[in-house]
Amino acid sequence: MSLPQLHYTSVASGDGESAGRFTAATPAIPGPVRAEAAPLLAYDAPAGTPDRLTDTQLRTLPVAFGFTALSDGSHLLSRSVAASTGGFHAHAVHLPAGTPLPGRVLPVAAWGAAGWLSATPDRAQPDPLTTMGSAQGPSRGLTRESLGDFAVARSPWLAAVLSDMRRVSEDPAAPAVVLVERQSADVARWVALATAVLPREHAERLTFTTYTRHPGRTAHQVVGVLPEDAPDPSDPRFRVHAASGPRPGVVDDAWAGTAARIWRSRAPELFREAAELPGEPFAAGPLAVTALGAGIALGSDERAAAADWAAVRPYALDEKRTRQLTDALTAPADDRTAGECAAALRLLTALDGRCPADVTAPLAALLVTEAVRGADPGLEPPARSAFEEPAGQRALTALVEELGAELLAELSPGASRDVARTVQLLRIVRLLGIDCGDLLPGVVHRLARALLDDPEAGACPALLDLLDEQFDVRTALLGELDRLAPDDPAGAERLLIRVSLPFTGTQALPHLRMCAEAPGAKARGADRVEVLHTVLRAAGMSPFAEPLVLRTAVGLVWGDETPTAGEARSLLTETTSDAHRVAGTWAHLVEAALAAPHGDEDGPQLAHDLLRGFPQEITARVRACLMLLDFARDLRAGAAEPGWAERVRELRARAEPVEPSILEHAYGALAERLLAPDRPEAELYAFVHSGDEDLMSAYGRAARREETRTLLLADPTYVADCYTVWTAHPHAGTVWTRTRTPLLDEVLRPAVRALAPEGVTAVEQAVEREGSSRTLDAFRTWNRPSRSLGRLGKRIAGRVRRG
Repeated sequence: MSLPQLHYTSVASGDGESAGRFTAATPAIPGPVRAEAAPLLAYDAPAGTPDRLTDTQLRTLPVAFGFTALSDGSHLLSRSVAASTGGFHAHAVHLPAGTPLPGRVLPVAAWGAAGWLSATPDRAQPDPLTTMGSAQGPSRGLTRESLGDFAVARSPWLAAVLSDMRRVSEDPAAPAVVLVERQSADVARWVALATAVLPREHAERLTFTTYTRHPGRTAHQVVGVLPEDAPDPSDPRFRVHAASGPRPGVVDDAWAGTAARIWRSRAPELFREAAELPGEPFAAGPLAVTALGAGIALGSDERAAAADWAAVRPYALDEKRTRQLTDALTAPADDRTAGECAAALRLLTALDGRCPADVTAPLAALLVTEAVRGADPGLEPPARSAFEEPAGQRALTALVEELGAELLAELSPGASRDVARTVQLLRIVRLLGIDCGDLLPGVVHRLARALLDDPEAGACPALLDLLDEQFDVRTALLGELDRLAPDDPAGAERLLIRVSLPFTGTQALPHLRMCAEAPGAKARGADRVEVLHTVLRAAGMSPFAEPLVLRTAVGLVWGDETPTAGEARSLLTETTSDAHRVAGTWAHLVEAALAAPHGDEDGPQLAHDLLRGFPQEITARVRACLMLLDFARDLRAGAAEPGWAERVRELRARAEPVEPSILEHAYGALAERLLAPDRPEAELYAFVHSGDEDLMSAYGRAARREETRTLLLADPTYVADCYTVWTAHPHAGTVWTRTRTPLLDEVLRPAVRALAPEGVTAVEQAVEREGSSRTLDAFRTWNRPSRSLGRLGKRIAGRVRRG
């Protein structure tokens, strides 16, 4: 069958400019197709090309050989060349929509067809595709040998170009692939290399041109340009590859990498063989399996792709090809990655029971060796079934001899390993049947400590697999975690949030059960004492029988925080001091007492209870602090022994450095008691003459409280008492003077001035009763409004006198 053809040639117009016109066209070609084809067939010679060309010059100019998709779904396969007259000639074959090339050959194979013409024929000629279809394959540089030579010569760029060819084949909107070559034939070779690898349906649709001056004006997926016309490599519209430029880096594309290795091995027939295997288009697995079967060395990513493909389709390969694959995967390699090992494990799992052990045992042995000597603690060991047959037993014996000493050395006390690595080693030791009973307690202790220090590390699935596989390890590890939990309940809680450890055995594990219960109890929003009760119930045993559960519970509920004094009193009341002493939680109770703010009545009461409950445990300084709090309690209860001020000063000296809140308790209680109408006069006298500035300051603050003002406004006798005290003891010292004088002016005077006349009269009567008539006269004088003019009045009066 002959296909429609076009001949398009440049002609000179009247103004000296050249234009193109069709000089021959099959009548069946529609006019719109010819109109669309005309600009596509035009040829722009390289810059500096002479107007008249010799035959030698013509042969050196590039050829624009292309395969173009037209808007109606048809295609145009064309060849445009420069003409000796300074113009060009284009010869094209039109392929209606849905019409394949004769013999289903790929468009690039027509590069060497003998039927392409460089001038318009005098009579109708057979189209070059029909001529090529009857010939014996391609010619003129696209032979298997020449393409193999070209692939080797372009080896550094091969994988990168094939990867971009793949991308543009999968996504028409992807950047165009620009190939910078001085010879158009080399661009055609690039296209031939790519279409030999691409899935058939993609290879037949790949559009290309081997030459253009303007890559931005063409819609081809693959574009060839001369070096002087190459676009900027940073232009996002293009993926530029220049063999004369820098070599590309590593290409992260297993399909392209495998195809490049096959081409470099000059084995393109493997592409057809791989195409017969099941798999998605552009899947690297079929290519990699085929290459490995042919003895072609691949990289780790490509080997991983082969293993993953075969793991999903273990039925797709016969025993011979499966053996070839496993032999290739187990061959010595310096670049084996964790991804490849994981893929090999998936393949082994798929082949286990399907293939004889002499096929799978080497793969299992490789995985064990890589797990022991590799750098991937997440690599799981193979199943025991891989070593069951005689071939597997021989492989297992060899592994024990080779790796046994290394495994035991790595599990020894001097070796520090993270959680994942320890779990991996324990599973391998059990797989190989190596006895490590003497090392197990130390290994379990270090594993438990690591889990509490880094709970995130316990989230690896292999930990639960280990506990499911090895009962003795599970029992020992859970017991050790339970033993360590009282000292690190927060770590145990975080671990159990991330890892559901199995509590299904007969072990009590009270501390772990409490840690598992704590998050839910806190989330329910109950007060902290109620949360404590909840987690204690989860322990399944009383703090009286096992005091350490109290330590765990307190750590879970309060963590680094300090209980309030009220919470601490509840803890102490509900549990004996003996339990707190054994659990070590008495220190939390002491902290609660020392941190109780002024005004918290539970603080002094707690201090009193602590002094009685822990007489041997509390240090001298802390004891003095608690005694200050206890003394404040006695003062407020009216049970303090005489010598108040001296007692406070003595305890303060023994308690240095004293927490400010404790001093506030003691000073405040003393000041409030001395401000009370029923205070002992001897205590007041001792206080006034103590000269202690801190005590005086506390007294001044207490006198300024709202409670004092309220009492002054309500009780004339109290006003008289304050006046008497604050005007007495004039020779007690400057500290007392600095304290009492502001109190008279700033506290007492405003209170008296706020009284009604009858209230002032009542105060005067009370003053006289407490003192004498002279005291009353002094009070009236003190309370009389000042007649002083003040500074401003004196200045005005002075001016008047001067006037």
